[in-house]
Amino acid sequence: MKIDVLVTHWNDAARRREIEQIRRRVFIEEQGVPEALEWDGDDAGAIHFLALADRQPAGCARLLADGRVGRMAVLPRWRGHGIGRRLLQRCEATARERGLSELRLSAQLQALDFYLRQGYEPVMDHVYLDAGIPHRDLRRSLEPSS
Repeated sequence: MKIDVLVTHWNDAARRREIEQIRRRVFIEEQGVPEALEWDGDDAGAIHFLALADRQPAGCARLLADGRVGRMAVLPRWRGHGIGRRLLQRCEATARERGLSELRLSAQLQALDFYLRQGYEPVMDHVYLDAGIPHRDLRRSLEPSS
């Protein structure tokens, strides 16, 4: 399987539709996140990442200017193939290019082990609900790019 991670923006209508379909399927349909919470004002200013598996949309994530990674989702049929890891790697590389020294994210507890394996660390031992789903805040220091 060939995995590509594209960097895109919300004003790219074709890529935006693909990202919206992934997020709708994972967050709204699968996890029951209310639609009004899924679509926020941060999308327009974010850098978006679209993972393609064999040229088919498979996952997405976004990076905000302050170093927050969010809205990371992989479609069910593509889970377990390294797509999440590749999305994070591309977020990290892009953050380094922009001079960021740290990334932060809010991880669903069901995905906590994944993020810990990728080098993220808990900010504090506090679990909270976001859209009715238990989360923990994580961070990762970034090495400067060479």
